[in-house]
Order: sequence, then C-alpha cells, then structure tokens
Amino acid sequence: MRCPFCAHNDSQVKDSRPTEDSTAIRRRRQCDSCGGRFTTFERVQLREVAVIKSGGRREPFDRAKIEQSVALACRKRSVEQERIDQLVSGIQRQVETAGETEIPSSRIGEMVMEGLRHLDSVAYIRFASVYRDFSEARDFEEFASSVRDVGAN
Repeated sequence: MRCPFCAHNDSQVKDSRPTEDSTAIRRRRQCDSCGGRFTTFERVQLREVAVIKSGGRREPFDRAKIEQSVALACRKRSVEQERIDQLVSGIQRQVETAGETEIPSSRIGEMVMEGLRHLDSVAYIRFASVYRDFSEARDFEEFASSVRDVGAN
C-alpha cells in the first residue's frame, strides 16, 4: 500500500478489525520508509459494474461518489456517519448483487433518494434539489409538500 505521506510502496499492517457494520476491514498501517501511520479500508467487490451516464457514457461504479453525495446532502444534519455508511453499503450491495454488468446512473440516483427519504427528510430534499434539477423556489415547495404528505401517512 502506497504511503500517503512519502509515496513509498511498502507498509506494515499494525492492526486489522472489521468495521461496525462488518462490510469492510479497517487496517492501521505504518510506512516502512517514513514511519507515518495511516488507515485503509478493504471492501468486498462482488463484480465489476459499469454505470451508464445520461449522455450514454460508461464509467466504473464508484462507491466514493455515492459517499460524497450522501455526505454533502447530510452536511450539518444530525445524521451519524455509521448510518451514512450503512446506506452507502446497502446501495453498493444492491448494485453488485443485481446480476447486471451495467446500471443506469438514474437508477442509482433513485436508490440514493429512497435511502435518504428514510434517513433524513432535509437531506432527502437537498439531494433531490440537485438530482431533479430544481430551478425555482416553487420546485422546492412542491417537493417539500410531497415529503410532508408522505410523512403524514
């Protein structure tokens, strides 16, 4: 594993343990060259999945993009990091176990929306505003009222 401090290619694993939700292995490492310590995470990848973007372009599925989007939607909200990780892991599991080698980005967006709807209503509206490209305040009002209606059931 390449050291993030000095870019040396060798490091020693000092400690390994599963993450809280057991979807990854957390490893503490020490660089053989500079002695710097850093953490890595190892996750199971069931299959290679390509994401088909709206313009038809294909790119490899990237868990980090979902993590970044969900974290941004949940920013300054009282949502625990563990719950965000569980949501992202669940989406990744759905994508990889679907049996398909390609998935439209719109389907992933819908999975994120569905997960955020159950996680935090404000994060849900934030994500939807970008994902559905809200352009006016009225778009927010209409969407927020539909969220209230769902919450009333």
